[in-house]
Amino acid sequence: MTRTTKTRGTREARPTRRIGFLLPGQGAQHQRMAAGLYGWDDVFTTTMDTLFAALGTDGGTLRADWLSDDPAVPPDHVTRAQPLLYAVDYAIGATLRAWGAPPAVLLGHSAGELAAGALAGVFDPADAMRLMWDRARRIAALPPGGMLAVAATVEELTPWLHGDVVIAAVNGPRQTMLAGPAAPLAEALPRIREAGLTAVPVKATTAFHSPALRPAISTEPYQGVTLRPPAVALWSAFAAAPLTVDLALSPRFWAGHPVEPVLFGPALDALLTGEDLLLIETGPGQGLTSLARRHPRVRAGHSAVVPLLPARPLGPRHDRRHLLAAVDRLRDQGWKLNPPPAPHDEATDPSGETR
Repeated sequence: MTRTTKTRGTREARPTRRIGFLLPGQGAQHQRMAAGLYGWDDVFTTTMDTLFAALGTDGGTLRADWLSDDPAVPPDHVTRAQPLLYAVDYAIGATLRAWGAPPAVLLGHSAGELAAGALAGVFDPADAMRLMWDRARRIAALPPGGMLAVAATVEELTPWLHGDVVIAAVNGPRQTMLAGPAAPLAEALPRIREAGLTAVPVKATTAFHSPALRPAISTEPYQGVTLRPPAVALWSAFAAAPLTVDLALSPRFWAGHPVEPVLFGPALDALLTGEDLLLIETGPGQGLTSLARRHPRVRAGHSAVVPLLPARPLGPRHDRRHLLAAVDRLRDQGWKLNPPPAPHDEATDPSGETR
């Protein structure tokens, strides 16, 4: 939805929707996610290097696994998925802002909320990277677990909920995630399917957003970390509401994310009820785009959503091609972005396919 004004014989689109960043979390990770932007865009590259440097030698190892076709630690492991999701989400958000698309609203999913906090100015980005790394190492020391995505309401899943298997996320009216230790979750999966419900394991080796992770929770790493009130409207998928200053400044709130359920669906519903937005999925994959497209306000055309990267891993060229195609869509919405040009060997034919 744009309006046009006539200037010197031309018609220019002006933005009529403010921008909201959607920052993905666990489950969006994949090998070499967004690696096609590294070395191509200066802001993205510098930001990633700064975040890796914050971890010292561990950052160098993390960077090597991120860029490798054969990483020493697989991308779904918590010590890879969580810090790399934070870093990529934050770096893409910083890049888009530098190109001329500043967010007016931020909403993260799971690990994406920490990236949203850094983009909102609550955290110094390097501090948040160190906090995420510490969290990931603590979680990695716990017994294995997992997560299930189930096409059902919370009420329908009540028979399979007990002390070990819990609601981990509510992403939409019938888009719910369960989490728990590996054995109880594996026992619940066939029973849920026998009840006629569709259930699919999520890419996680940990029972995120469940009491199983409580032993990893600590506010100790926050000592000496400065927290600030958000400089940008920051919606919390844990509170399902705008983040208050008190919560933003609370180490207990941020440290407790791994055991709290993600209420992304209710948060998105409340956000879009209050304002029509141009939502941009600012991270790997298109999982949050898929969720947002099902929302009534988006289906009716009041709000819109644009993914920046491919829905699945396709390689470095496709990272850049999809991002530049998204830039064109944002320009159609009236936003004047200035990305670097595509490499000379990545021209596109009329069908949009890279030659």
